Amino acid sequence: MLGLVKKIFGDANEREIKRLMRTVEQINGMEPDFVKLSDEALRGKTDEFKARIEKGETLDQLLPEVFATVREASKRVLGMRHFDVQLIGGMVQHDGKISEMKTGEGKTLVATLPVYLNALLGKGVHVVTVNDYLAQRDSEMMGKLYEFLGLTVGCNLNSLSHEEKQQAYACDITYGTNNEFGFDYLRDNMVLYKEQMVQRPLYFAIIDEVDSILIDEARTPLIISGQAAKSTELYFAADRFVGRLKPEEDYTVDIKLRSVMLTEAGVEKAEKAFAIENLFDHANVLLNHHIQQALKAHAIMKRDVDYVVQDDEVVIVDEFTGRLMSGRRYSDGLHQAIEAKEQLKVQNESMTLATITFQNYFRMYRKLAGMTGTAKTEEEEFKRIYGLDVIQIPTNRSMIRNDIPDVVYKTENGKFNAVVEEIVERHKKNQPVLVGTVSIENSERLSDMLKRKGVTHKVLNAKHHAEEAEIISRAGQAGAVTIATNMAGRGTDIILGDGVSDVGGLHIIGTERHESRRIDNQLRGRAGRQGDPGSSQFYLSLQDELMRRFGSENIMGMMDRLGFDEDQPIESRMITKAIESAQKRVEGNNFDTRKVVLQYDDVMNQQREIIYKQRREVLYSENIREIVLEMIKPVVEKIVDAHCPGEEVPEDWDLQAVVDYAHANLLQEGTLTKDDLWGKEKEEIVAYILDKVTKLYDEREEEIGVETMREFEKVVVLRAVDSKWMDHIDAMDQLRQGIHLRAYGGTDPLREYQFEGFEMFKEMIDSIQEEVTKYIMKAHVENNLERKAVAQGQAVDNKSEPQAKQPARREERVGRNDPCPCGSGKKYKQCHGK
Repeated sequence: MLGLVKKIFGDANEREIKRLMRTVEQINGMEPDFVKLSDEALRGKTDEFKARIEKGETLDQLLPEVFATVREASKRVLGMRHFDVQLIGGMVQHDGKISEMKTGEGKTLVATLPVYLNALLGKGVHVVTVNDYLAQRDSEMMGKLYEFLGLTVGCNLNSLSHEEKQQAYACDITYGTNNEFGFDYLRDNMVLYKEQMVQRPLYFAIIDEVDSILIDEARTPLIISGQAAKSTELYFAADRFVGRLKPEEDYTVDIKLRSVMLTEAGVEKAEKAFAIENLFDHANVLLNHHIQQALKAHAIMKRDVDYVVQDDEVVIVDEFTGRLMSGRRYSDGLHQAIEAKEQLKVQNESMTLATITFQNYFRMYRKLAGMTGTAKTEEEEFKRIYGLDVIQIPTNRSMIRNDIPDVVYKTENGKFNAVVEEIVERHKKNQPVLVGTVSIENSERLSDMLKRKGVTHKVLNAKHHAEEAEIISRAGQAGAVTIATNMAGRGTDIILGDGVSDVGGLHIIGTERHESRRIDNQLRGRAGRQGDPGSSQFYLSLQDELMRRFGSENIMGMMDRLGFDEDQPIESRMITKAIESAQKRVEGNNFDTRKVVLQYDDVMNQQREIIYKQRREVLYSENIREIVLEMIKPVVEKIVDAHCPGEEVPEDWDLQAVVDYAHANLLQEGTLTKDDLWGKEKEEIVAYILDKVTKLYDEREEEIGVETMREFEKVVVLRAVDSKWMDHIDAMDQLRQGIHLRAYGGTDPLREYQFEGFEMFKEMIDSIQEEVTKYIMKAHVENNLERKAVAQGQAVDNKSEPQAKQPARREERVGRNDPCPCGSGKKYKQCHGK
């Protein structure tokens, strides 16, 4: 059926290539004119293009001339002329798509075309690579071309100082790794002064090895962790102090608002107990916060009503349904305060200060493109998650590599014996061999066997990128034997040595099928570059993990019945097809898992975008007085709504509670009375209080000076936002870890997470507004104007710390007959547990 459709309508990929070929012919037609240009005239093209953009020409209109310019400059500077298929690859990337190009087709050179074209806008283009070595190599090599044409090039490495990073990002083109770009984004949203930011707004990124970065690494989020400036001892100290206070005399409880406030007497006792001059001094924000939460834990939160203590842990009780909310923790330090009250171990303070997934980081770029040798098998994921189409680019020369069918052995031992024999045979005729292994353990096992046979070889395991790239590049020399784990030396071409073509080119041996066909294709793709001869074959055993997962017992039984021994292989296209269909199933399951992880992260991402946007607004605004007043207004509205409900007659309103709250948080003692509010409508009460607040605000501003007030506002707002957001990340993470238990109650965990996450976010916003209101209106301002970080952060390397991959491990704990955590309603074994 598919064949018939293709016959009638043509293949979409083919049609796209034909369309782009018309532009290639246009570029080729310009080449004779560009050859005649002097170096100076060629360089002058950059200024000419920029001027034409200023006058309204688009990048698409300029593309043929720009590509002709880059091709000519590359011939002169690098000694390399872009092939026609490379021009097509460059156009695909400029269109915001992924160009799938076979190994050895010159992807690094292809990127120079869209990179230069888009850099002309002056918004900064990011070229993303999988490791620092490739970023440095490519920026130095291709940098010569860009600099010849008058553009600036930076390389964003982990080792750079803050100033060097700012310089790298200020360049027209910036090379770097996915980790470093992502971490810099997170760090930028933790700075205290706008001058400390390093990144410009994210415009265009081209991702090299796009499948590795956007799919293989997409399961693990980037995390900046650190010790919050809080100690568990402070919770116990606050708890002991609060235990000595008397209701009404030292504090008042507002049942409707579920809040509690120290009286003047209570404040004095706190200052005495903790040997401080002023509890409302900004330097004492932390202590004040702990006392407030300890008060709330004692006066409002009731054991066996609001929470229960189970297995030495505080578990929240849903106020509406009465069920236990496993995994949910009160935010803002309240949970820890209850733990201190109950004399339990206080859980460590939030260690995650900022986090983002690669999916959500890269989706922030206005335009995204990528290149790799293997993307088509994951096309659906690229399309659905990132909106990226995959276009397969034809090879410059025909592919003549011989892909030999898989051979399957009964045991792992028999398989490795056969692999060693094959290597020895090919080594005798001086044919280079590259052996791919799934694990470091297997690469070392194979190495030991080859040593015993006296075969000289190199072993790589993706640890030392620079020297491994050097060794991989020599893997095509006559007689070379190289053992490498799948990722070792990726991004480096293997060029055949003298006489190697005559003995069959590079031979690839795979010692195990990966659960993703794409990884297998990457290994095969190391041979047969640019029309070179080459061959590949996979050696498998029924004891391999992938084979065990998909019913190798049946084949094992058949081999036993037919009397096969461990050194006797089965070579069958049928088995190869069965393995490929197994791989497709695993790929589908992995995609579903990543999709579920992303659905959960999307909830957090919407919240992160709101917070980061508002935070930047604070940093970049010269005057945030209006922002602060806008935060005070809902605080006043909330207190009036609580004590002056619309369904009650005004005579029953608790105006004294409104006055008490206003004196404790907004106004000076004695400046508001019940009589002032009597006889007013709700809206009039809000307006009256806000009017008094604004007048006091003006008086404080006059007293301390406009400039000091502006800085004081930023100090208070940034501190409130950062501390509350950090606690919120922690609370959301705790919720995420426990939410799958809700599936047992027949509810959809994702829906629950979205709903509860939204409620928690609203609570956090309320909490920020309340804290800002209280400190702006009440805090003493002397010597408080240094902006301080809430906590010191440190990037967690998601590659070297596999324990960061928590979601995958958590999912595996679900029993096979339990409801699937994704919320489908199916049993785990029939859904993601297949």
